[in-house]
Amino acid sequence: MNENINESAESKAPLSSRRGDGGEVMNRLTKLFAEKKTGVLNMYCTAGYPQLNSTVEVLTALQNSGADIIELGIPYSDPIADGPVIQQSNMQALENGISIPLLFEQLKNMRDHIQLPVILMGYMNPVLQFGIEKFCATAASVGVDGIILPDLPMYEFETMYRQHFDKHNLKFIFLVTPETSEERIRKIDELSSGFLYAVSASSSTGKDANTTDTGEAGKQEAYFKKLKNMNLVNPVLVGFGIKDRQSFSRACAYTSGAIIGSAYINALKATADIGRATKDFINGIKG
Repeated sequence: MNENINESAESKAPLSSRRGDGGEVMNRLTKLFAEKKTGVLNMYCTAGYPQLNSTVEVLTALQNSGADIIELGIPYSDPIADGPVIQQSNMQALENGISIPLLFEQLKNMRDHIQLPVILMGYMNPVLQFGIEKFCATAASVGVDGIILPDLPMYEFETMYRQHFDKHNLKFIFLVTPETSEERIRKIDELSSGFLYAVSASSSTGKDANTTDTGEAGKQEAYFKKLKNMNLVNPVLVGFGIKDRQSFSRACAYTSGAIIGSAYINALKATADIGRATKDFINGIKG
């Protein structure tokens, strides 16, 4: 399967998304952030949800409705960084029968019509079981642009695994939190590529970022301002608790954009029309 996917994806990916003017490989994330400095909307969805074969339909709906980046979650039985909504979508997708090999099979013709940057978000255990070199090679071959693995420590990434991501031009995105020290943020910025994922609060996904506690809101604003004033190399996108126009706009005031997951999963859960639900949801965010 790997050889066929490699050949198919390389031949079908638009040349502009693969090569820069100087002949270097052009990653779609790099291209996006070079062209769009603020208001970037990264939409999270779970592979194999709400139905096993919904993956590409959801990607298409997100692209057609105005998303800028798609973050595609690889379902896992113990998603430690995710709240109950995404956990439930993981369990449903696993019950539906999704797996990493099947996901790559679903994505093998993705670049026939999906031009947006696509990121895979998952956890180390299933990736290691699949084989990390094989995982990176296959992800790149189907047109994936970046990877998020929240439980991969910086040291192991730098000393053991970075070579595989670099070899296949896969951007690697690390997370930072309000408790992350400035020294560590700068180290993470040095190791990251694509963007930095700024967790809005020290919690799991789905927590409301529109806190009514003025003290907490002030701390959050100070955190966003700190990141902005650090003049980091990578763009910053805010995640966890971003769910509507107000929270999206607030995050964009200090960063390049935001990531929405749980609220969108809820919208998918409540509908039989993925295209309409996605369009209505993103219109509610972007206007």
